[in-house]
Amino acid sequence: MSAEPGAPAPARRQRRFSESRVDQQPAFVLHSYPWRETSLIVDVLTRDHGRVGLVARGAKRPTSQFRGLLAPFAPIAASWSGRAEIKSLVRAEWVGGLAPLRGDELLSAFYLNELLMRLLARGDPHEALFFSYAHALRALSLGAAQREQSLRGFELDLLREIGVAPSFETSGDGAPIDSDAWYRVDPEHGVRCVAAPAVRGAEYCVRGQTMQALARRDLAAIAESNDACALLRQLIGYHLRGRPLNTHRIVSDLRKL
Repeated sequence: MSAEPGAPAPARRQRRFSESRVDQQPAFVLHSYPWRETSLIVDVLTRDHGRVGLVARGAKRPTSQFRGLLAPFAPIAASWSGRAEIKSLVRAEWVGGLAPLRGDELLSAFYLNELLMRLLARGDPHEALFFSYAHALRALSLGAAQREQSLRGFELDLLREIGVAPSFETSGDGAPIDSDAWYRVDPEHGVRCVAAPAVRGAEYCVRGQTMQALARRDLAAIAESNDACALLRQLIGYHLRGRPLNTHRIVSDLRKL
C-alpha cells in the first residue's frame, strides 16, 4: 500500500452506502468493539471510501482469518460487501510497513484515531486525509520534533478536510494577513483583526505571523508556536462540542502520577 506524504489529492469522490462489494482497499484500523459473542464491529480509515464501519464475523474465534489483523493502526487491504452503513468484512490482509509504536508515540496515535472517530463521518471520502494520517503514523516514531510536527499537520489537515478550518490567508473583510497584527479566529464567523489581547494566549487570538504559517502549512513554525498549537486545540475543542477526548484525560492522569 502506498501512503507517501504529498501524494496528489484528486477531487473528492462521493460514494453511497449502496456499494455492494469493494476489494483490496488500502485501510488502517481505527477502533473495534465486540459484537455478539464472537464478532467485532471495526471502524477503518480507507483511501477511497473514508471511514467505514465493518462487521468482522467470528473475529474472536481462535481460528478466525481476522485473528491478529484488526488491532488499532494496523495497515491492511480490506475487502467488504453489503449495502447497509455497516458492511460485512470479507477479507483483511496485513500489508505492513509501520514501525511498532510505544509510550508517547502510542498515545499520540490513539489521539489521531480518536479525532477521526469523533469528527469524521462514515462514508465521506477524504483521500488527502488518508495520506496525512499514514504520514503522521510513520513520523510518530522519528523523535519528539517530528512527532509534534506530524500531530499539528494532521490537526490542520483534518479541520480543512471536514470543512471547518477558517481561511488563514485573509481576514473577514478580504484584507491580507499582516504578520505584525493580531487576529481573532472565530470558528463560526471567520477571522477579524483585533487590538493586541490583554492576555497572551487569549482564546482564538493569534499573531498574523502565526496565521501565515498555518496558511502555508509550515509545520516546523506551527509546532514551535504556542499560539498555533493553542489555536488548533481550541478549534478542535469547539467542534467536539465541549466533549473531552479520552486521550487527553489519560495523558492528564499520567502526569499526576
